Amino acid sequence: MKYLDKTNNETKQYYKILSKEFPEFLKEYIETPAMLRLDGISMLPGCDYTNIIKIKYFNSRLKHSIGVALIIWNFTKDKKQALAGLFHDIATPAFSHIVDFMHGDYLNQESTEDLTKYMIENSKEIMQLLSRDKIKVEEVCDYHMYSIADNDTPMLSADRLEYTFSDGLQIEGIFNLDSINRVYSNLEVLKKENNELELGFKNVECAEEFVINANKLWKIVSTGNEINLIMQFWTDYLKKLIDNKYIKEQDLYKMSEQEVINKIKEQDDINMINVFNKFQNSTKIGRSNIEIKDKYCTDAKGKRRYINPLVNTDKKIARVTEISNTAKEIIEKVKVFEDSKYAYLDFEF
Repeated sequence: MKYLDKTNNETKQYYKILSKEFPEFLKEYIETPAMLRLDGISMLPGCDYTNIIKIKYFNSRLKHSIGVALIIWNFTKDKKQALAGLFHDIATPAFSHIVDFMHGDYLNQESTEDLTKYMIENSKEIMQLLSRDKIKVEEVCDYHMYSIADNDTPMLSADRLEYTFSDGLQIEGIFNLDSINRVYSNLEVLKKENNELELGFKNVECAEEFVINANKLWKIVSTGNEINLIMQFWTDYLKKLIDNKYIKEQDLYKMSEQEVINKIKEQDDINMINVFNKFQNSTKIGRSNIEIKDKYCTDAKGKRRYINPLVNTDKKIARVTEISNTAKEIIEKVKVFEDSKYAYLDFEF
C-alpha cells in the first residue's frame, strides 16, 4: 500500500487544504526508501514517548515534508522548489533536533542539515527520478535558496507555516481543519522588505487569528521549559546509550524512533530501563530558580520560535505587529518571556 493511502482522514483533508492538486511527480519521490524513513521520526522530538505534553497522534517528518512541498507547489507551481521542500528534512536522524542538542546546536537546531545533499546523492531511487526529470541535485538540496520555502525568523515560510499547522493539529486545542482552511485561504505571495518573496496575509483579521492560535503552540514548543527538558533528557539518554555501545550515533540515521525504543527495552542495564520508564510515565515537570539536587534537573534553553507575518493593507505591506496591537503584544511577550531557570523531573539520572 502506498504511503498516502495509509494516512488518516484528517491528514488527507489537511493535504487538500494545502493544495487542491496533489502533483503526481511528488508521489514517486515520496515512495523512495530515503523519504519513507522519515515516517518513523517525530516532528516534536522525543515528546511522543512521555505524558508531559498531551499529543493526539504521531506526526512524522515525512508528513511535514509532504506538507511543505504542497504549500510551495500551491503558491509557486515550481517543481524544483517543491522538491527542495520535500527533501529539506531528508537528513533528519531519529529524535531529530535532539541530535542538534548533542552537537551543542541548542539555538539554531540546524546541525543535521549539512547531510542533505549526501542523503539525496546516496539514494539511487531519488537520483534516477531526478535524472529522468532533468533536475540537478544542486537545484533541490538546499531549500534555503527559495524564500517561499524557507527564510529567517520571524518571517513566514512554507516550512514554518507547515509545522505550525501540523504540530497545532497534533496537540489538542490549537488548530483544527476549519481554522487552518480559514487562515490558509487568506495567504498570498508578497514582497518583503528586501524585495524577496514571502507568504503573507490579505487582511489583518486572519493574520491575528494565525498569531493567536500559533501562540498556543509557541508556549509549548518555544518559551516553555517542557520541550527543553524533554530534549535535554533525550540528549543525555542517547549519549549514554551510545557511550554504553547499545547504539551508534550513525544508527540514528538508519533506525526509526520505535526501533531505538525497542533497543532501550532490550538493554541489560536495569537502571537505564527504570529511568526511561519513569520518564515515560511523567505527566508534569517541576520548576525552580535554583538547581534541585537528587532530581533530573536541567537549565537547558532551546530555539525561540515565533512568526511576525506580512499583511497586505490598503496603504502598504507591513508586518502584523505594525498594524495590530493584539499581535504586537503577543509577539513581544514571546520575545521576552523567561521560564524558570531550572526544570526537573522526580527521579535521578
